[in-house]
Amino acid sequence: MSNITPRIDFGTALTGLFDLRGKTAYVPGGYGGIGEAIAWGLAIAGARVAVSGRDEAKAQAVASALRAAGHEALGLAMDAHSVPQMQASVDAVAAQWGGLDILVNCVGMQREQALLDVTEEAFDEVLQVNLKAAMFLAQAAAKKQIEGGKGGAQVHLLSVRAQLGLRGRGYSAYSSSKGGLVMLIRQHASELAPHGITVNGIAPTVVQTEMARHWLENPETHQQVLERIPLGRVADPQDVAGAAVFFAAPASRFVTGQVLYLDGGITASQ
Repeated sequence: MSNITPRIDFGTALTGLFDLRGKTAYVPGGYGGIGEAIAWGLAIAGARVAVSGRDEAKAQAVASALRAAGHEALGLAMDAHSVPQMQASVDAVAAQWGGLDILVNCVGMQREQALLDVTEEAFDEVLQVNLKAAMFLAQAAAKKQIEGGKGGAQVHLLSVRAQLGLRGRGYSAYSSSKGGLVMLIRQHASELAPHGITVNGIAPTVVQTEMARHWLENPETHQQVLERIPLGRVADPQDVAGAAVFFAAPASRFVTGQVLYLDGGITASQ
């Protein structure tokens, strides 16, 4: 009896590594700078894409632009402060297209307060939006994915602040929420693996978006940011979109419970 492994036909095996045709993707927070890029990346790869957030008009605008470009898309309202709204939004996406394959959670916020000034109200809100919302969006999505019986992928957006503190700034709530999300990802990956569902995270540094405007329009803080990044530039939204498509696609089917620090080398050198 031969124990030689049969030769793999890579011409067939490597076809469609980034093909999302026939897949349904839900991107909560998908009209922010990063979220919109991810929605477009998933759509270009072939997925049907639903986008949501507190501002329904902005979600509808992204969906309309996607449809105008020939993609299937849906925009809807969803408030990450409300667990029932999160659950209802997942139900609506699954009802629209007969199931859910991919969740890319782009919901997040920051309320910067120095340690000695942190208020209970602000701390609770940041953990609600950054951590609790991730928990219950993931739960609702997992129920649909398990029901569909085809596996799936879940991806959460974090930050390098999941691993690194920040001197001179008030990041207690934000950093602790993102650090908690790392462990949520690992736990969900462990629980969902038997169902063929992968769970991963993307942790960028500063990205060229409206949210980063206050960093980048100030010459002093802009220079400080660049000095910390070995690659010598700030990330673009498409840098993050590429990672999201990878984690959503068959190319990453054996990757789960991981966080990709998309940071230009910061965490490799600090």
